[in-house]
Amino acid sequence: MASLPVMSWQSLFWRSLLVLTLAMTALTGAAFAQVVPDQAAGPLGGLLGDGQGLSGTVVQLFLFVTILSLVPGIAMMVTCLPFMVIVFSILRQALGVQQAPPNMMIMALAMFLTFFIMEPVFMQSWTEGLSPYIEGGLTEQQAWQLTTEPFREFMMRRTDPEALFVLSDALNRPVGPEEEHSFSLLATSFMLSEIKHAFQIGFVIFMPFMIIDLVVASVLMAVGMMMVPPTVVSLPFKLGFFVLADGWLKITEALLRGYA
Repeated sequence: MASLPVMSWQSLFWRSLLVLTLAMTALTGAAFAQVVPDQAAGPLGGLLGDGQGLSGTVVQLFLFVTILSLVPGIAMMVTCLPFMVIVFSILRQALGVQQAPPNMMIMALAMFLTFFIMEPVFMQSWTEGLSPYIEGGLTEQQAWQLTTEPFREFMMRRTDPEALFVLSDALNRPVGPEEEHSFSLLATSFMLSEIKHAFQIGFVIFMPFMIIDLVVASVLMAVGMMMVPPTVVSLPFKLGFFVLADGWLKITEALLRGYA
Protein backbone atom coordinates (compact mmCIF):
# COMPACT_ATOMS: atom_id res chain seq x y z
CA MET A 1 0.00 0.00 0.00
CA ALA A 2 1.46 3.35 -0.97
CA SER A 3 2.19 5.65 1.95
CA LEU A 4 0.68 9.10 2.16
CA PRO A 5 3.00 12.03 1.41
CA VAL A 6 4.55 13.69 4.43
CA MET A 7 3.16 17.15 5.13
CA SER A 8 3.37 19.68 7.93
CA TRP A 9 0.91 19.35 10.77
CA GLN A 10 -0.55 22.77 9.96
CA SER A 11 -1.43 21.67 6.44
CA LEU A 12 -2.78 18.36 7.72
CA PHE A 13 -4.89 20.11 10.34
CA TRP A 14 -6.50 22.56 7.91
CA ARG A 15 -7.11 19.87 5.31
CA SER A 16 -8.84 17.77 7.92
CA LEU A 17 -11.06 20.69 8.84
CA LEU A 18 -11.89 21.21 5.17
CA VAL A 19 -13.03 17.60 4.83
CA LEU A 20 -16.30 18.05 6.69
CA THR A 21 -16.96 21.52 5.28
CA LEU A 22 -16.39 20.53 1.68
CA ALA A 23 -18.30 17.29 2.19
CA MET A 24 -21.39 19.31 2.95
CA THR A 25 -20.57 21.56 0.02
CA ALA A 26 -20.54 18.49 -2.22
CA LEU A 27 -23.89 17.43 -0.84
CA THR A 28 -25.31 20.87 -1.52
CA GLY A 29 -23.95 20.79 -5.05
CA ALA A 30 -25.48 17.37 -5.59
CA ALA A 31 -28.89 18.64 -4.53
CA PHE A 32 -28.62 21.61 -6.84
CA ALA A 33 -27.42 19.45 -9.69
CA GLN A 34 -30.63 17.42 -9.47
CA VAL A 35 -32.64 20.62 -9.86
CA VAL A 36 -30.43 22.25 -12.50
CA PRO A 37 -28.52 19.38 -14.14
CA ASP A 38 -27.11 21.45 -17.00
CA GLN A 39 -25.15 23.63 -14.57
CA ALA A 40 -23.46 20.82 -12.65
CA ALA A 41 -20.19 20.90 -14.56
CA GLY A 42 -17.31 21.35 -12.15
CA PRO A 43 -17.27 21.94 -8.42
CA LEU A 44 -20.24 23.98 -7.24
CA GLY A 45 -21.18 24.66 -10.85
CA GLY A 46 -24.88 24.57 -10.05
CA LEU A 47 -24.65 26.74 -6.95
CA LEU A 48 -24.62 30.19 -8.52
CA GLY A 49 -24.92 29.35 -12.17
CA ASP A 50 -25.84 31.69 -14.97
CA GLY A 51 -29.29 31.88 -16.45
CA GLN A 52 -31.17 31.95 -13.15
CA GLY A 53 -33.13 34.81 -11.69
CA LEU A 54 -32.12 36.77 -8.65
CA SER A 55 -34.60 34.95 -6.44
CA GLY A 56 -33.18 31.53 -7.39
CA THR A 57 -29.63 32.69 -6.66
CA VAL A 58 -30.64 34.10 -3.28
CA VAL A 59 -32.40 30.86 -2.31
CA GLN A 60 -29.37 28.79 -3.34
CA LEU A 61 -26.99 31.05 -1.44
CA PHE A 62 -29.24 30.88 1.63
CA LEU A 63 -29.29 27.07 1.50
CA PHE A 64 -25.52 26.95 1.03
CA VAL A 65 -24.86 29.16 4.08
CA THR A 66 -27.37 27.15 6.12
CA ILE A 67 -25.56 23.91 5.28
CA LEU A 68 -22.23 25.42 6.29
CA SER A 69 -23.69 26.51 9.64
CA LEU A 70 -24.59 22.88 10.36
CA VAL A 71 -21.04 21.62 9.83
CA PRO A 72 -20.03 21.82 13.55
CA GLY A 73 -23.04 19.73 14.54
CA ILE A 74 -22.35 17.23 11.78
CA ALA A 75 -18.71 17.06 12.87
CA MET A 76 -19.90 16.00 16.32
CA MET A 77 -22.23 13.36 14.87
CA VAL A 78 -19.71 11.53 12.69
CA THR A 79 -16.57 11.73 14.87
CA CYS A 80 -15.58 10.57 18.34
CA LEU A 81 -15.82 14.08 19.83
CA PRO A 82 -19.02 13.47 21.88
CA PHE A 83 -17.50 10.33 23.37
CA MET A 84 -14.39 12.18 24.51
CA VAL A 85 -16.28 15.14 25.95
CA ILE A 86 -18.67 12.95 27.97
CA VAL A 87 -15.89 10.76 29.41
CA PHE A 88 -13.76 13.72 30.49
CA SER A 89 -16.80 15.52 31.94
CA ILE A 90 -17.73 12.46 34.04
CA LEU A 91 -14.09 12.14 35.15
CA ARG A 92 -14.07 15.73 36.35
CA GLN A 93 -17.33 15.20 38.23
CA ALA A 94 -15.99 12.02 39.82
CA LEU A 95 -12.94 13.86 41.07
CA GLY A 96 -15.18 16.45 42.71
CA VAL A 97 -13.51 19.47 41.09
CA GLN A 98 -16.15 21.50 39.30
CA GLN A 99 -13.99 23.88 37.26
CA ALA A 100 -10.62 22.16 36.98
CA PRO A 101 -9.94 21.61 34.20
CA PRO A 102 -12.34 24.21 32.77
CA ASN A 103 -14.82 23.43 30.01
CA MET A 104 -12.68 25.09 27.37
CA MET A 105 -9.69 22.93 28.24
CA ILE A 106 -11.77 19.74 28.19
CA MET A 107 -13.19 20.68 24.80
CA ALA A 108 -9.72 21.50 23.45
CA LEU A 109 -8.31 18.18 24.68
CA ALA A 110 -11.27 16.30 23.20
CA MET A 111 -10.88 18.10 19.85
CA PHE A 112 -7.17 17.33 19.53
CA LEU A 113 -7.73 13.69 20.51
CA THR A 114 -10.54 13.52 17.95
CA PHE A 115 -8.22 14.91 15.28
CA PHE A 116 -5.54 12.41 16.31
CA ILE A 117 -7.96 9.48 16.08
CA MET A 118 -9.79 10.61 12.94
CA GLU A 119 -6.67 11.65 11.00
CA PRO A 120 -6.61 8.51 8.77
CA VAL A 121 -10.33 8.94 8.03
CA PHE A 122 -9.86 12.62 7.19
CA MET A 123 -6.90 11.92 4.91
CA GLN A 124 -8.66 9.08 3.08
CA SER A 125 -11.74 11.23 2.59
CA TRP A 126 -9.58 14.07 1.27
CA THR A 127 -7.46 12.03 -1.13
CA GLU A 128 -10.29 9.89 -2.51
CA GLY A 129 -13.20 12.31 -2.59
CA LEU A 130 -12.62 15.99 -1.94
CA SER A 131 -9.30 16.54 -3.68
CA PRO A 132 -10.45 14.99 -7.02
CA TYR A 133 -13.74 16.90 -6.73
CA ILE A 134 -11.98 20.24 -6.26
CA GLU A 135 -9.83 19.46 -9.29
CA GLY A 136 -12.98 18.82 -11.32
CA GLY A 137 -12.51 15.08 -11.78
CA LEU A 138 -15.69 14.00 -9.98
CA THR A 139 -19.33 14.96 -10.01
CA GLU A 140 -21.10 16.04 -6.85
CA GLN A 141 -22.75 12.64 -6.39
CA GLN A 142 -19.48 10.76 -6.85
CA ALA A 143 -17.65 13.14 -4.51
CA TRP A 144 -20.29 12.72 -1.81
CA GLN A 145 -20.12 8.93 -2.05
CA LEU A 146 -16.32 8.76 -1.94
CA THR A 147 -16.01 11.42 0.75
CA THR A 148 -18.48 9.85 3.15
CA GLU A 149 -17.38 6.24 2.63
CA PRO A 150 -14.45 6.45 5.13
CA PHE A 151 -16.81 7.95 7.70
CA ARG A 152 -19.31 5.16 7.06
CA GLU A 153 -16.67 2.52 7.71
CA PHE A 154 -15.56 4.29 10.89
CA MET A 155 -19.10 4.63 12.21
CA MET A 156 -20.05 1.04 11.40
CA ARG A 157 -17.17 -0.25 13.53
CA ARG A 158 -18.47 1.66 16.56
CA THR A 159 -22.23 1.38 16.06
CA ASP A 160 -24.29 -1.18 17.97
CA PRO A 161 -26.42 -3.31 15.62
CA GLU A 162 -29.24 -3.04 18.13
CA ALA A 163 -29.33 0.75 17.73
CA LEU A 164 -29.63 0.41 13.95
CA PHE A 165 -32.43 -2.12 14.29
CA VAL A 166 -34.40 -0.14 16.89
CA LEU A 167 -34.25 3.16 15.01
CA SER A 168 -35.12 1.64 11.64
CA ASP A 169 -37.96 -0.37 13.19
CA ALA A 170 -39.31 2.65 15.05
CA LEU A 171 -39.88 4.48 11.76
CA ASN A 172 -41.09 1.35 9.92
CA ARG A 173 -38.05 1.48 7.65
CA PRO A 174 -36.54 -1.98 8.04
CA VAL A 175 -33.13 -2.43 6.44
CA GLY A 176 -32.02 -5.82 5.18
CA PRO A 177 -28.70 -7.34 6.27
CA GLU A 178 -27.20 -6.77 2.81
CA GLU A 179 -28.64 -3.27 2.29
CA GLU A 180 -26.64 -0.13 2.86
CA HIS A 181 -27.86 1.99 5.76
CA SER A 182 -28.80 5.56 5.03
CA PHE A 183 -26.32 8.15 6.24
CA SER A 184 -28.87 9.77 8.57
CA LEU A 185 -29.74 6.45 10.21
CA LEU A 186 -26.09 5.46 10.56
CA ALA A 187 -25.03 8.82 12.01
CA THR A 188 -27.88 8.82 14.56
CA SER A 189 -27.20 5.23 15.62
CA PHE A 190 -23.47 5.97 15.86
CA MET A 191 -24.02 8.97 18.11
CA LEU A 192 -26.36 7.05 20.42
CA SER A 193 -23.86 4.19 20.58
CA GLU A 194 -21.03 6.57 21.43
CA ILE A 195 -23.08 8.12 24.24
CA LYS A 196 -23.83 4.65 25.59
CA HIS A 197 -20.17 3.62 25.49
CA ALA A 198 -19.13 6.89 27.15
CA PHE A 199 -21.51 6.34 30.06
CA GLN A 200 -20.32 2.76 30.46
CA ILE A 201 -16.72 3.95 30.76
CA GLY A 202 -17.84 6.79 33.02
CA PHE A 203 -19.40 4.26 35.40
CA VAL A 204 -16.11 2.36 35.63
CA ILE A 205 -14.20 5.60 36.24
CA PHE A 206 -16.65 6.75 38.90
CA MET A 207 -16.48 3.63 41.09
CA PRO A 208 -13.00 4.08 42.70
CA PHE A 209 -13.73 7.69 43.62
CA MET A 210 -17.12 6.77 45.07
CA ILE A 211 -15.42 4.14 47.26
CA ILE A 212 -13.02 6.80 48.57
CA ASP A 213 -16.00 9.05 49.39
CA LEU A 214 -17.74 6.21 51.26
CA VAL A 215 -14.63 5.33 53.26
CA VAL A 216 -14.02 8.94 54.25
CA ALA A 217 -17.68 9.42 55.20
CA SER A 218 -17.59 6.26 57.35
CA VAL A 219 -14.39 7.36 59.13
CA LEU A 220 -15.77 10.83 59.83
CA MET A 221 -18.96 9.36 61.24
CA ALA A 222 -16.98 6.90 63.38
CA VAL A 223 -14.92 9.66 64.99
CA GLY A 224 -17.96 11.87 65.53
CA MET A 225 -17.16 14.50 62.90
CA MET A 226 -20.57 14.33 61.30
CA MET A 227 -20.69 18.07 60.59
CA VAL A 228 -17.62 17.97 58.36
CA PRO A 229 -18.56 17.55 54.67
CA PRO A 230 -17.04 14.24 53.46
CA THR A 231 -16.39 15.66 49.99
CA VAL A 232 -14.05 18.32 51.39
CA VAL A 233 -11.96 15.73 53.23
CA SER A 234 -11.97 13.15 50.43
CA LEU A 235 -10.94 15.60 47.68
CA PRO A 236 -7.19 15.59 48.52
CA PHE A 237 -7.21 11.79 48.74
CA LYS A 238 -8.94 11.48 45.36
CA LEU A 239 -6.55 13.94 43.74
CA GLY A 240 -3.54 12.19 45.25
CA PHE A 241 -4.80 8.78 44.14
CA PHE A 242 -5.46 10.08 40.62
CA VAL A 243 -2.08 11.78 40.30
CA LEU A 244 -0.12 8.79 41.65
CA ALA A 245 -1.90 6.51 39.18
CA ASP A 246 -1.11 8.95 36.34
CA GLY A 247 -4.83 8.99 35.65
CA TRP A 248 -4.95 11.43 32.75
CA LEU A 249 -2.45 9.46 30.72
CA LYS A 250 -3.95 6.07 31.59
CA ILE A 251 -7.50 7.08 30.73
CA THR A 252 -6.41 8.77 27.51
CA GLU A 253 -4.45 5.68 26.51
CA ALA A 254 -7.48 3.47 27.17
CA LEU A 255 -9.70 5.73 25.08
CA LEU A 256 -7.25 5.73 22.19
CA ARG A 257 -6.85 1.94 22.28
CA GLY A 258 -10.62 1.64 21.99
CA TYR A 259 -10.38 3.16 18.50
CA ALA A 260 -7.29 1.25 17.39
